[in-house]
Amino acid sequence: MAHRYNFAQAPVANPGAIVGGIEGSKYRFTVLADGLLRYEYASDGQFEDRASVLAVNRQLLVPKFRAKETPTSLEIITRCFHLTYDKKAFSPSGLSAAVKGNYWAHSSVWYYGDKNETLGGTARTLDDANGRVEMGHGIVSRKGFASIDDSKSMLFDEKGWLATRREGDRVDGYLFAYGHDYRGAVKALYTLSGPQPLLPRWALGNWWSRYHAYDEAEFLELMDNFKSRRIPLSVAVLDMDWHIVDDPRIAEAGVTGWTGYTWNKQLFPDPEAFLKKLHDYGLKTSLNVHPADGIHSFEDLYQEVAAKLGHDTSQKDPVLFDITNQAFLDAYFDVLHRRLESEGVDLWWVDWQQGQHSRIPGIDPLWVLNHFHFLDSAYDAKRPLTFSRYAGPGSHRYPIGFSGDTHITWKSLAFQPEFTNTASNIGYGWWSHDIGGHFHGAKDDELLIRWVQYGTFSPILRLHSSNSPWNPKEPWNLGGDNERVLTKFLRLRHRLVPYLYSMNARAARQSLPITQPMYWEYPEHDEAYQVPNQYLFGSELMVAPITSPRDRESGLGQVLVWFPPARHVDIFSGVVYDGNRLLWVARPLDSYPVFAREGSIIPFDGDAEPSNGCKDPDVIELVVVVGADGSFDLLEDEGTGASVNDIEFSLTSITFSQADGKLTIRPRKGTSSPRTHRAWNVRFPGFSSTKDIHFLVNDTPQDVHLEGDAAGLIVRLDSRSVEDELVLSVGENPQLDIVSQNPRFMTFFQQFLQQAQMSLDLKDTIWKTVSKEVPAAVKAGELVALGLREEILNALLEVLLAAA
Repeated sequence: MAHRYNFAQAPVANPGAIVGGIEGSKYRFTVLADGLLRYEYASDGQFEDRASVLAVNRQLLVPKFRAKETPTSLEIITRCFHLTYDKKAFSPSGLSAAVKGNYWAHSSVWYYGDKNETLGGTARTLDDANGRVEMGHGIVSRKGFASIDDSKSMLFDEKGWLATRREGDRVDGYLFAYGHDYRGAVKALYTLSGPQPLLPRWALGNWWSRYHAYDEAEFLELMDNFKSRRIPLSVAVLDMDWHIVDDPRIAEAGVTGWTGYTWNKQLFPDPEAFLKKLHDYGLKTSLNVHPADGIHSFEDLYQEVAAKLGHDTSQKDPVLFDITNQAFLDAYFDVLHRRLESEGVDLWWVDWQQGQHSRIPGIDPLWVLNHFHFLDSAYDAKRPLTFSRYAGPGSHRYPIGFSGDTHITWKSLAFQPEFTNTASNIGYGWWSHDIGGHFHGAKDDELLIRWVQYGTFSPILRLHSSNSPWNPKEPWNLGGDNERVLTKFLRLRHRLVPYLYSMNARAARQSLPITQPMYWEYPEHDEAYQVPNQYLFGSELMVAPITSPRDRESGLGQVLVWFPPARHVDIFSGVVYDGNRLLWVARPLDSYPVFAREGSIIPFDGDAEPSNGCKDPDVIELVVVVGADGSFDLLEDEGTGASVNDIEFSLTSITFSQADGKLTIRPRKGTSSPRTHRAWNVRFPGFSSTKDIHFLVNDTPQDVHLEGDAAGLIVRLDSRSVEDELVLSVGENPQLDIVSQNPRFMTFFQQFLQQAQMSLDLKDTIWKTVSKEVPAAVKAGELVALGLREEILNALLEVLLAAA
C-alpha cells in the first residue's frame, strides 16, 4: 500500500525565497516565482510548512527579487509586481501589490481582501443545472492579478496522511500577478500544485454510460450493436445498478441502496466472465460507487472488512464510512476495491454527493476520496486514473472530472462550452460532461447531435442519460439522417485520438490544458472576451460550438465566430476565412464550425471506421493548412508507465515549410511503439492545386495518388517504414483558395437555396443577386437591401465575405 501514501511533495520553501517569518514576527512572505507570492499572517507567529491540497511544492528556484524594509514598512519587488506592507495585521490599506504593466483601464493594484474579479473558474458540480451556474474564481483576470485563500484547506503530513490546520487567527494566501500572461499564471499554479497527469490513451475515446439496470445479456447485446454498426467505444460504464439495490436486506438495514459492493447476481451471474467479455470487445470497464453508507452485513465482503478492522460483527452492525480513519481507508481499497479490480474493473466512478463535512472539521471527504483513489489506481505500476467530482483548486491532479446531472435543454448545452473553457483558468483541464444531458427536458434529436458534436471536440466524450425509457442515446434509435450524423461524429472522435493523445502528452509535459479560452492566446483583443463559448482545442484547432436550434427556413444552425489575426480554414468544408473580425457562420446538422489557422498540422486516424479501444492507427491522415510554416510532434507509447516522466515516447516530427511548400515526415524517434510501418494520407483543406506535386522517400522520387473533394486536395502515400524520411512538395509558397474564385462558390448558393424552406420568388431574387459579375461587397449590399431575415442574410454573407 506504499503507493497510496507516496506522492511528490516538497512543501518547505527555499529559505532564500522567504521574507519575514523570524521569531516574534506575525507575517511571512514567500516569493515563489516572478509573479507568484505566498502571504501569511499568524497571530501566534506559527507558520505552516506542510503540504496543502493546493500547495504541494513550494521548494522552487528562488526568483530574482528585492526586499526593502524599515521598522514600519516592507516592500518586495519582482519583475511582475511591487508589494508594499505596513507590518500590521493584513488589511486593504496596509497590504497591496502593484502589477507591472497597464492591464486595466482604472486599476492594476491588488489590495488585500479585494473581491476577486477573475475571468471565472469552475464549480463542484452541475447537478440539476439547467443552464448557467456560479463558476467560482480562477487565477486569471483582465486586471492582471488574482488570489487564492488557502487558509482553511486540508493538509498532508510528511507520511502522506491527512492533517488539519492549527487553530487561531491565520491567513494563508497566494497572489498570482502575471498580467495578461494567462498561460504563465496557470503554469505557476501547476508548479505550486503539481502537474496534470498523463491520461491513458483509451480514456480519449467514446464512453458509454447510462443510469439503467442492465443485465449481462442486454449490455452485451448493446455492445454487439455498436460493434456491428462500426461505432467505436473505448470505455463501458455501469452505473449503480451493478450492485444490489432493491433487496429486502437493504430495506431491513434502513439504508438507501445507493452504496454497494456486492454484484447483483440476478443481473450479472458471473461478473468476472462478463468483464472479460467487455475486455474482449477492446473496452475498459468502470463501476459507479457511492461510498457514504459504509459496509453493511449483507455485503459479500463485510466479514473480511470487519476482520481487517477488528469490528464486532455479532450484532451485524455496519462498518461506518469514515474516510478520515486510515485503517478504514486501507480496508476500503485493499478489500473492497481490490477484490472487484481483480475481477476486471479498470476504473472507479466516485460519485460523492454527500457534502463537504467529515468526522474531522476542515477535511472534505471528496478531497480524500479523490486524492487516495487516484494514488491507489497506480498500484501494480498502472497508469493512474480516477473519475470523480471537482473539490477545489488543486483538483486537476486527479482527472477525470464528472460534472454531474444536467437537464436535457439547449440552455444546458449553451453553458457547457464556457464552463469547460473557464475551468482551464483554474488548471482543471479534463471535464467529462453528461453528453446529451441527464434528465428532464424533452426528446430532441437535433439537441443530442449538437451536444455530441461538442463532445467530439471536448476533453472527454461520455454519453450518459437517466433511466427513463424515453431517453435513449443509441444512434440507431434516431434513425435516418440523424443516425448517420451521430454515427459520423462518434467515429470522428476516435479518428481524432492521434491528435488528442499528443495534446494529452503536451498537457502533462508543458502544463497546457487541452481546452483554452480565446483570450489566453489573444489577451489584448476585446473580441476574444466576447465569445466565451469559442475556444482553442489543443495547439491546432479552434472550435465555435453551435448551441441553439436550427433556423426553420434556412435549415442551418448559427454561431458568431471571432476569427483572430491570420487566415483560418474550415477543416470540413475547406472554406477560407480572413482573420481579425467577427462573422456569423451557419452550418447544417451534419457539419460543425471547426477551424485551423494557416500552418496547422492535425493528425487523424486514417481509418474512416476505427475499431474499439483507441489503438495506434495503421494509417495516419494529416490535415495540413498551407499559408504559413507549421510543425507537429506526433507522440505515441505502449501505454505502460505511471507518470509522463517515466515514458520514452515515440516521436514523429512533422513540419511544413511555406517557402518551398514541403511537408516533411521525419523518421520516428524512440522505441515506445512496436510499429514498424505506417501509411500516410495528406489532406489539404482549402487548397486544390495539383501542378507541382512531388514526393520523395529518403530522397528517392516516388509516385503518389491524388484525389480531390469538395474541401480540397487529398494525397495518398503508400505504407512506409517508420524509419523513412518522407517529403511531399506542393509547390513554392502555396496559397489557400479564395472562395469567391473557386467553382465551389456558386455551388454553395445553389445548395443553400435548394433546401431552404422559403418563397420561390425570393429564391430567384437571391440567385440573380449572387450571380452578378460584381464585387462581393456590392452583392452583400444588395442582399442587405432585400430586407432578408438575419438568419438567411447571415448564411449568405458568410460565404460572400469569408475571404476577399
